[in-house]
Amino acid sequence: MKSLLFTKVWLRNFWVWKKHIQASLIGNLGQPFLFLLAMGYGLGRNVPEIEGMTYLQFIAPGLIASSVMYSAAFEATYGSYTRLSTQKTFHAILMTPVNVLDLTLGEIVWGATKGLISGLIMLMAIPLFGIIPSWWTIFIVPVLFLEGIIFSSTGLIMTALATNYEFFNYFTSLLITPLFLFSGIFFPVETLGMWAKLVIKLLPLSGAVEISRKLCYGSPNLIKISDIIVLSTYSLASIIIAAKLMKKRLIQ
Repeated sequence: MKSLLFTKVWLRNFWVWKKHIQASLIGNLGQPFLFLLAMGYGLGRNVPEIEGMTYLQFIAPGLIASSVMYSAAFEATYGSYTRLSTQKTFHAILMTPVNVLDLTLGEIVWGATKGLISGLIMLMAIPLFGIIPSWWTIFIVPVLFLEGIIFSSTGLIMTALATNYEFFNYFTSLLITPLFLFSGIFFPVETLGMWAKLVIKLLPLSGAVEISRKLCYGSPNLIKISDIIVLSTYSLASIIIAAKLMKKRLIQ
């Protein structure tokens, strides 16, 4: 059972989060909801159909994926860094049988869980905008969770390297915001040139956006295996790097 000690970390974070659930959800979901409302419902009225979809239908699955990214990444940066530096929670946990790897996995899985919760709330909200997802959408859950693993692991890598909260401005400005804008949420990637298309396809958010769109509208046969490989590779690599850097940070 020692291998399941990471669940203790997950449970600890869950009970703390329950006390602040309302503010937490509003903070994570605010931006994707506003983009869905402004660009989908507002601007979308003046944009012609893309790939047979209205603009609102086109961007909605991508905004679901982006809400997972924001929620998982912010939890594993600002949330984890607070537990590491200000509250000294990590040091207290390591005084128990939980080791650094358990702690790292617990933080990563917790960040992915918060990302999944945000994505599912967005998914349940899109019918309010007149979008009825296909029943294939139930398979979006493992995709969003895998995406959450990537961004919570990446966020934890930043936490392991951070010396203060301002450090996360690099992460947000140079990685999260560009991914939000250039991962195929707001425009079709297939219409771009070959090199631009290749670069975007290799971004960690692009695969989640594409798969979510196909599942949301009942076209699982169009899902590309390359998108699944990219997601799986990023998740495995980011977990390994996060574990190594957290060990180095906590055992100095």
